[in-house]
Amino acid sequence: METRQLGASGLRVSRMALGTMSWGTETDAEEAASQLVAFVDAGGTLVDTADIYGGGESEQVLGSLLSDLVPRADIVLATKAVARRTEGPFGGGASRGALLSALDGSLRRLGVDHLDLWQLHAWDSHVPLEETLSALDFAVTSGKVRYAGVSNYSGWQLATAATLSRETRIVSTQVEYSLLERGIEREVVPAAAHHGIGVLPWAPLGRGVLTGKYRTGTPADSRGASPTYAGYVEQHRTERAGRIVEAVATAADGLGTSPLVVALAWVRDRPGVVAPVVGARDTGQLTGSLAAEELTLPPAIKAALDDVSAIDFGYPERWPR
Repeated sequence: METRQLGASGLRVSRMALGTMSWGTETDAEEAASQLVAFVDAGGTLVDTADIYGGGESEQVLGSLLSDLVPRADIVLATKAVARRTEGPFGGGASRGALLSALDGSLRRLGVDHLDLWQLHAWDSHVPLEETLSALDFAVTSGKVRYAGVSNYSGWQLATAATLSRETRIVSTQVEYSLLERGIEREVVPAAAHHGIGVLPWAPLGRGVLTGKYRTGTPADSRGASPTYAGYVEQHRTERAGRIVEAVATAADGLGTSPLVVALAWVRDRPGVVAPVVGARDTGQLTGSLAAEELTLPPAIKAALDDVSAIDFGYPERWPR
């Protein structure tokens, strides 16, 4: 698997990241182990989790595999904090105390002495940004964190954090981005480019919709049929999404590959993107995603997909154009 520079930092990561949101819940430890081995064997390095996934179970499962299955040095280990984990003054949020408490918890569950990438999972309007950024500075200077990033920040939030950060440079922003969700192109992508911040798309397959599995209904074993994830998937089951999915399926037929591979290759090679974060229910699904490494979309197909999924840009976004 090819590697890319993460923003303007010296850190290089695989151009696909392995997401672990379902580990410890939908995905048991045995299946997680199979996915991790397949990912690393394919040349993948960036593995992403969060302290809130499965109430901490995702980090625990991943940590057990790092000690027993895959060498820690082979992994660029990324996790997140800010989401509320427990009640109490330090159970969530972006205050200095809450963040540093979350960091210690993540290190303990993962069984490591440092993180390669620590990300703020969301903006916290109740905490002064300078206080939040000071926690990142401490985490890096203490040696517990090597690089810092953010997640789910709007364009102005990302630019403000990048401008106010002092000792610790923000190197990445993890945001939803796919053929079905291109809103970040209005403000987030330009802000990231200006500040040398790499984009890590989550839900690059449109929450599974772009695989085509929902074209004729809802498979019983899909997330769309799950009480936990049905609402998550339903957001992208619209008339517009249907047109885009059909275009992806047509392109896949012409290229002799799957809609999944086409959709993933499209977002992977968008301006500013470093590595889409791909989560899979099982190793078979992950293998399908790994096949995207072999595909670069022909210009004509890329242009057609750009056109069918285009979003509106109004004043003052990128004005004059």
